[in-house]
Amino acid sequence: MKNNRYRIFLILKLLYEKSDEENPLTTKDIFSYLKEHDINIDRKTFNEDISFLSEVMGYDIICKKGSSNKYFIGNRLFELSELKMLIDAVSSSFFISKKRSKIIIDKLMYFSAQCQRDELKRNIYVTGKTKTDNNIVYLIVDNINKAINQKKISFKYYDFNNHKEKIFRNNGEVYIISPYALYWNQDKYYVVGYSDKRNDVIAFRVDLMACTNVLEEKSEPKPKNFNISDYGKKIFSMFWGKETVVELKCQNNLMKYVLEKMGNDIDIIETNNETFNVRVKVGISPTFYAWIFQFAGGIKIVSPQNVIDDFNKMLNQNYIGENFTKYLFSEVM
Repeated sequence: MKNNRYRIFLILKLLYEKSDEENPLTTKDIFSYLKEHDINIDRKTFNEDISFLSEVMGYDIICKKGSSNKYFIGNRLFELSELKMLIDAVSSSFFISKKRSKIIIDKLMYFSAQCQRDELKRNIYVTGKTKTDNNIVYLIVDNINKAINQKKISFKYYDFNNHKEKIFRNNGEVYIISPYALYWNQDKYYVVGYSDKRNDVIAFRVDLMACTNVLEEKSEPKPKNFNISDYGKKIFSMFWGKETVVELKCQNNLMKYVLEKMGNDIDIIETNNETFNVRVKVGISPTFYAWIFQFAGGIKIVSPQNVIDDFNKMLNQNYIGENFTKYLFSEVM
């Protein structure tokens, strides 16, 4: 004879996999399912089992009262919309390989009822985005997580040659850092840590790491003034280079791009019906100039003059026409 725990587990399994608000199960449905597993049950015992699952185990089992009561799981660990967002994120992530993406998505599906899984599958679209072919990245992340603020890690770092072949940097140099944090930026994972050799905090892309090991050597403590949010903003969200206060004149329709890049605490110093001026501290670098250039004159550097001169020089070095350069820095937008 089947024990009580087995019976209660079967009831929960049936409700979890087969029921939702649109597809509740009648008492008869549940009794028939149990009978298929050689279990006979009376209504009193069934009601006690439902009470146990609800009141003791904490499952949100909803009963629709009627001539024949109907039951379904209400609140689940994830709402259907939340699962869809997670599946979209996994599906489109460069960081997660195609093989690992399928495994994770299949796991996420189990957080929904079977009838909901069909809907999720219908709504999954292939993004066509490039994905890493490094199938052990998640193991590297796991190793880094174990080491953060405790042990140093060693690894090799690779690039690609003109034949699309992986080649280790610096003739296979073994890098050693004290990892402080994992940082997600623009669809890629980075490990941020202190390098004794370079005497600085450096970021490395996780999907370009290989031969990763957690060492027995204790990691170096974080510098007292180190803040991962500030570091991330400086290195990833903003631009790496000599920090300079820059004034920009921007078309009003580009505000969302300025906020996205600079953050909401920027200093707006002048506005009109067509433009606004903003003063920000940025790292002056080719990356910053490339960000300005993409807006084709919609964002102009107003000051300081040396930054304008450097940008002009870069434009001329890249054979951008003189007329366009003059337009980019003209006072009238």
